[in-house]
Amino acid sequence: MARQNVQSPLDHNHGSVSHTSCDHNHAHQCLDISGPAIPMGNSHVHRSEGYVLYEHGHAHYYQALSGPSIPLENGWHVHNWNFYTSFDKGHRHQVSGVDMPAPGI
Repeated sequence: MARQNVQSPLDHNHGSVSHTSCDHNHAHQCLDISGPAIPMGNSHVHRSEGYVLYEHGHAHYYQALSGPSIPLENGWHVHNWNFYTSFDKGHRHQVSGVDMPAPGI
């Protein structure tokens, strides 16, 4: 009998496409793919780290942890993100928003 490949509901990640806040008269695009799910209480979160796009002669680094999952009506879910980038070139930027949906809750 063939063994079925059963996937854990925690076996996923999320993508996001956003812009930073406008500081020092500019913003950066932030393209991100989160790490795998991390169980937390009755939900889970995701870690993410990377650099916003190199624009205006510099980039900023970030490390972030998402909020818990937010169930959607279609059985998928999203997460809120709200974090600040590193302080470079005399300023930093805030990134906030919701990532792209993934299956499960």
